Amino acid sequence: MSTSVVWFKNDLRLHDNETLVKAIKHSTTIIPVYCIDKRLFEATLFGFKKINFFRLKFLFEALNDLHNELQKTGSGLLVVYGIPEEEIPKIVLRYKAEKIYTKKEVAYEELLTLGKVEKEVWKHHCTVETYSTSTLYVATDLPFALKDIPDVFTKFRSKVEHEVSVRPTFDKPSTIPSPELPAFSLPDFSQCGITEIHPDKRTAFPFMGGESQALKRIHYYFYDTRLISNYKETRNGLIGCDYSSKLSPWLALGCLSPREVYHEIKSYESIHGSNASTYWLYFELLWRDFFRFMMKKHHSSYLKKNGIGSSDTKAFNHDNTKLATWVNGKTGNDFIDANMLELKQTGFISNRGRQNVASYLCNDLKIDWRYGAAYFEQQLIDYDVCSNWGNWAYIAGVGNDPRKDRYFNIELQARNYDPKKEYRTLWLA
Repeated sequence: MSTSVVWFKNDLRLHDNETLVKAIKHSTTIIPVYCIDKRLFEATLFGFKKINFFRLKFLFEALNDLHNELQKTGSGLLVVYGIPEEEIPKIVLRYKAEKIYTKKEVAYEELLTLGKVEKEVWKHHCTVETYSTSTLYVATDLPFALKDIPDVFTKFRSKVEHEVSVRPTFDKPSTIPSPELPAFSLPDFSQCGITEIHPDKRTAFPFMGGESQALKRIHYYFYDTRLISNYKETRNGLIGCDYSSKLSPWLALGCLSPREVYHEIKSYESIHGSNASTYWLYFELLWRDFFRFMMKKHHSSYLKKNGIGSSDTKAFNHDNTKLATWVNGKTGNDFIDANMLELKQTGFISNRGRQNVASYLCNDLKIDWRYGAAYFEQQLIDYDVCSNWGNWAYIAGVGNDPRKDRYFNIELQARNYDPKKEYRTLWLA
């Protein structure tokens, strides 16, 4: 009898989950586990927590949904609160597990945690096996070695999209052999040191976390409304639920597989035809892959003040007063303030808004970009370590942008994307 722990992290789904599929194939008993790392609620060097109310609420909803889906297979989800390298070994001992199956990591802190867990469970004769579940393309399928992956997206894209195929998805398991597990429960927000916030009716993301909700959104955006066919024209919108796909929060937590989205795009195109908009959604998935492979290639350099490939010291300073005006939407620039208020009060802002507020922090306020990235990490429902830090470094001119002086003219951007001031009126009224 072999017992294995499936340690869920940012892969909170049953569909296209290689980690889960391989665990079932090679084990007689499965213990599905999720550990809420209490260190997420501590302030970082940049003064922000790693997670706040909106992210935590969405995570709790996703965990509840995962538990419900696991129950349909005869299993369930064991949720623990603490430090993974302490809590996971306890579960290994309790169930006499011989192996842990979990998601492969590429970011610095996540790799450290994985390494610590691996070291601790080895003491109990338990090994760890990891699988890549976050990308559209598998690293070993790429047309270049990791060290040779181009640092410029256009070069990466031109090779990958013409020379590599997206693999098929893994089937959703129908049964999962698990023993009777402790009753499912989640900690209170107060236990995590998080203050609950009343929903803001103006939010552009009024959706719940979880795999079932993610799949519903795909069906709505693709088939019920065919909004995907106009995605490229509407994606720079600022108000409402439907100017973009809104899939990023579910992708970030792994409630949704990027491969599932890709194959759904292809299925939609076979029925309704392809155009620049359907391609552009794939294009955005490719950007996600690029940032993940860049994090894997450059390791912790991606998180440093001067970023990758530069020995020049950027003119970034730190000013707590200026940072606070940016965070609280009190800079005096109405377009920036509207976006920052939306982020503060909902945990979500548009892609156009993100680029503008990031440029303003780096280029106008000249504040160290990592403070902005850390605030986004705390606030954004769709926070993804690779995409967040990669995009911020890009805007700051220390990442993968071949132009090192990218600057957004905020007034021009506001005129172009909010010409009637509808967005600013909505959030500054």
